[in-house]
Amino acid sequence: MDNDIQIRLIQEDNRVFLDMPDTPDNPCFSCGACCQHFRVSFYCGEVAGGSGGLVPAELVTMLNPVMACMKGTEAGGARCVALQGNIGQPGIACGIYANRPTPCREFPTWLDDGSPNPDCQRLRATIGLPPLQPVAPTPPHTSEPVQLSDPLATLSECLPSAPAQADTDCCKPLLEGEPAPPYAVIHELNRHQP
Repeated sequence: MDNDIQIRLIQEDNRVFLDMPDTPDNPCFSCGACCQHFRVSFYCGEVAGGSGGLVPAELVTMLNPVMACMKGTEAGGARCVALQGNIGQPGIACGIYANRPTPCREFPTWLDDGSPNPDCQRLRATIGLPPLQPVAPTPPHTSEPVQLSDPLATLSECLPSAPAQADTDCCKPLLEGEPAPPYAVIHELNRHQP
């Protein structure tokens, strides 16, 4: 299996955010175990409001003056309030995927070497799902991320599943495997740098 299901977005500060496209190959759409297991805590600057964050404030609990977490996950081992659907069943999804906090963006399904994330494997087993198979290793990042032509566009607009955008210049390096131009990725999902 190729590793084109997990899309790596390198941030200007070298953090790696991950996007999973809305395709039948996405194993997260029949799982959701991580969303009911971990406490999802993050810097309060990611909360929507005056700070410019994107995570809806009504779905957040403030832990202290600088840290917040998704409601439902405060103690860990409980379901995130943004999770929609039934754990381990097809159709489960994050209700705020485009606005999800950093810990959710950084949790990999597969590691860079193509092996499944051991935490993901363990959690899948607890809900009776089969283990994920290894994928081709993620190629090393050799160039800067692509700047999308529309700063508010999402990366999913530049995937092959979105033919209307596939002919744009911003997408050709991603689709044809050419090196990406030396720009920072700018889109709605990662505009805020806390």
